[in-house]
Amino acid sequence: MSVLLSAHAAYPEKAVTVVVPFPPGGSTDAIARALGPKITARLGQPWIIDNRPGATGAIGASMVKRAAPDGYTVMAASIAVYAMNQWLIKKISYDPAKDFDLLTVAVRAPNVLVANPNVPVNTVPELIAYLKKQPGKLTFASSGNGSSDHLTAELFWQKSGTSGLHVPYKGGAPAMTDLLGGQTDVSFVNINTALPYIKAGKLKVLAVTGERRAAVLPAVPTLTEAGVPGVDIYSWQAFAAPKGLPKEVKAKLHGAIVAALNDPQIKTGLTAQGFEVVGNTPEQFQQFQLAEQARWKNVIEVGKITAD
Repeated sequence: MSVLLSAHAAYPEKAVTVVVPFPPGGSTDAIARALGPKITARLGQPWIIDNRPGATGAIGASMVKRAAPDGYTVMAASIAVYAMNQWLIKKISYDPAKDFDLLTVAVRAPNVLVANPNVPVNTVPELIAYLKKQPGKLTFASSGNGSSDHLTAELFWQKSGTSGLHVPYKGGAPAMTDLLGGQTDVSFVNINTALPYIKAGKLKVLAVTGERRAAVLPAVPTLTEAGVPGVDIYSWQAFAAPKGLPKEVKAKLHGAIVAALNDPQIKTGLTAQGFEVVGNTPEQFQQFQLAEQARWKNVIEVGKITAD
């Protein structure tokens, strides 16, 4: 027993691989990379990002599930992986509530409803009127079938009595590229991803999905203010590891991640991008996950949505 304890006390003795189940350039990837230098300094070993995209994060999540629970494989993933995929993918190869040791919700942020400048609407009421006049014509880009931006659009359609044409991509970065290029019309985008393009005038912003206005976009109304209540949505990123992590290793990983999130330099940078730092306990994460799973199960069932 003492040998095991001393082995855990020495953790980590090599690099920690952080599986991001999405392509480079998206919000989850950005969070994992932003924390890297501070976590590396605290743990004394490299924090190496390994992007494994596919199936709205399910491929990378399954890989993490099968990894040894020794603290050398960690997952940085989004709301889709932890609270949506199990209702969307019929033969899903992981159980988000049973296959992982949850560490912490890192950040949350509202989505923003944005449009390519060529789209002839400037407000949410104008968008709704357009969608009702020409149902199914406007294209809504998303980072993938069953992603938070896709399901936010579905919930928006349910609450506003409208419909659009969903165009899924393999990640947020390629979806943004086509939205900027005018190949698609509208999207619910993570605020940090959209902010530079909004400020540069390359995207029109119609609303934010939070309970209150975003500090980085104080002039932009919430969807509730714009006449569509019930779409108070936050995307979020969180860390977990394969089930069975030794207690001491779990405590070390959790401590390093939360310390990095609350580092003044990191926290200021994240806040400026529109993120709200969470950094909660594994127990709080578990309760939050259960609530999110119940919420999105309902949205998916009502919309008869699948990702297969």
